[in-house]
Amino acid sequence: MNLWVFALFVRGMPSTSGFMNAWLPFLRSRPTVAVVRLNGAIGMSGRGGMNDVSTAPMLEKAFTKGKPKAVALVINSPGGSPVQSALIGARIRRLAEKHDIPVIAFVEDVAASGGYWLAAAADDIYADASSVVGSIGVISAGFGAHLFLARHGIERRVHTAGRSKSMLDPFRPEPDEDVARLKGLLEGIHTNFVDHVKSRRGDRLPEGEDLFTGEVWLGAQALELGLIDGIGHLRPVLEERFGDKVRLKVYGAKKPLLTRLGARVMSDAAEVIEERAAYARFGL
Repeated sequence: MNLWVFALFVRGMPSTSGFMNAWLPFLRSRPTVAVVRLNGAIGMSGRGGMNDVSTAPMLEKAFTKGKPKAVALVINSPGGSPVQSALIGARIRRLAEKHDIPVIAFVEDVAASGGYWLAAAADDIYADASSVVGSIGVISAGFGAHLFLARHGIERRVHTAGRSKSMLDPFRPEPDEDVARLKGLLEGIHTNFVDHVKSRRGDRLPEGEDLFTGEVWLGAQALELGLIDGIGHLRPVLEERFGDKVRLKVYGAKKPLLTRLGARVMSDAAEVIEERAAYARFGL
């Protein structure tokens, strides 16, 4: 059979790529790993932030396009909204189980609080020896300005229907019952966080270690504590697992048009300041 006849024969096959791969091994495609970058504070909708809505399109593509051997999550996040963290983590698990694709997380500078929630959604976690990992806790921060108002003769007027509607109003003295109620909410969220980590890390966590105090560790310490599975970086680890011919397909969140054109708005600037403050908690 000459090459011209062979080409016509192949063209008539129902799946040319499948036929070619089956009969011509040297044409087989390289293994592909989808790479999703999860950067920024969680729950923010402006520049650099992420939430379930903003991450959903790239996660869906990562798991469904090109039949990847695995999905790699590159995480650099100081945390943020516990609900958005849970939503993103749950989406990752649903897609991984639906398509039977392993998930590998790679921590860059920090995966703390909600950032570690995302990392724990992976089957295996790698980090740099100097990455900041952990902060399995919940925080609520605010301010009290009632003394400032009183000093300047300013009267605060608030009217509510519902005894607890103005809970923790920063312009009024802090009632003990409001503090107790807030602590109850925080404890409930913390319990959910701990349950998530335990369900994902299982027997990899050492017995007798209290890892849920909100403390953070460097990557090398996190490895000893079972919070991660190895010290390693994206490409070397993936080449070791899938061969040096592995191809990385990177997916990232699209920036809004105004941001791409260099425009800035006040709300965006405020979110940048808040995000930088979140990173600053970890010396970054």
